[in-house]
Amino acid sequence: MKKNIRVAALVMSIFLVVTLLAACGDKADQDGPKGASQNNEPKELTVWTHLTEKSEYPVVKKIAEEWAEKTGNKVKVVYDQSSFQAYSQAAASSKGPDIMFGMPHNDLGVFQRANLLEEVPSDVIDKSKYVDVAIDAVTHNGKIYALPLAMDSMALFYNPEKVTTPPATFEEFIEQAKKVGFMYHFPDLFSSYPFIAGSGAYVFKNNSGTLDVNDIGLGNEGAVKGYALIRSFIKEHNFFKADCTGDIANGNFKAGKIGFFLGGPWDVDGFRKANVKFAVTPLPKMDGKIMPTFVSLQAAFVSAKSKNKETAWELMKYMAENSPVPLFKSGNRIPVLKAELEKPEVKGDKIISAFAEQASNGNPIPNIPEMNAAWDPVKNNILLVVSDKSTPEKAGVDVVTQIKQGISTLQSK
Repeated sequence: MKKNIRVAALVMSIFLVVTLLAACGDKADQDGPKGASQNNEPKELTVWTHLTEKSEYPVVKKIAEEWAEKTGNKVKVVYDQSSFQAYSQAAASSKGPDIMFGMPHNDLGVFQRANLLEEVPSDVIDKSKYVDVAIDAVTHNGKIYALPLAMDSMALFYNPEKVTTPPATFEEFIEQAKKVGFMYHFPDLFSSYPFIAGSGAYVFKNNSGTLDVNDIGLGNEGAVKGYALIRSFIKEHNFFKADCTGDIANGNFKAGKIGFFLGGPWDVDGFRKANVKFAVTPLPKMDGKIMPTFVSLQAAFVSAKSKNKETAWELMKYMAENSPVPLFKSGNRIPVLKAELEKPEVKGDKIISAFAEQASNGNPIPNIPEMNAAWDPVKNNILLVVSDKSTPEKAGVDVVTQIKQGISTLQSK
């Protein structure tokens, strides 16, 4: 979710913490006790989860306990909201969990650089069973370090009383929006990503699962075109004013003042409670392709410090395979397993199906710490462009320069 993204933004001192953690711990802790996988004695595993305490924690606990009953092992499931530093300290002292079940995928790079993640064994994950974006999200430097659990993405809300047929192309969208109105939280990179990426931009170049922080695509020709497009929403089409926020956009759609709103699954309950007439559709195609949104995933990993890694992976696989529909029902989590997306409970929900289709065509938020250097430069420069204090061309240059400066600051800590 959009609100959860900034949870992944860590303080600038994170790299000092990572360096210290990488130097601590011994090989025995990382490899686990020899012969553990051949030992038939019951194992006791601990699972931490960051999923919602009231609605999702009981679901996770029930599934883990089902596995324990079937296998004769023991499982303790703990609701946790620890910071990275708290988790790393617990892991280093052997007080951490064997499994972390449910955390934003864009935290993975920080955990991996601190040597806290165990690479996923090839027999635990079948990549062909997952939507591509899910595998990309949990891949770091070409290796898979977590199991994807669920995904979130923005999509296009529309009022069916104002819009009888959702737009299939971006040109159709603009023409319809001129008549019925359109608003969204435009300065935010997460929200504006489809217009920037749809024009041909990217954040960091993805080279077969490795993100190149030296190749930043937020200043290329496509990015400049995207910044100009966002400016046109205000200056040319008068869709909203330069002080538009997510709350303003949401409120206007809820009040029936506009026909289109760019939002996420987190907006659905509010609209339903307000008895708003709405439907959801994937974004229209730009140049023949669906505009990609940013995708945020929930993921699960086995701790590199676990003493019972083989058994932990058995539990992890069981939970990942048996939790999609229960988590869909309890927390509106969109499954990432292709077969689960086809189940009647999920496919029959037109709202969630629209988000799922959009997410499947999206791009995961980069899962490396350097991503933290990108949010503010994009936001600040978009605001300068729409207020005529900068141009799209200058914004492209300044965004890349500022991101590089931010990365340099992070790496010097």
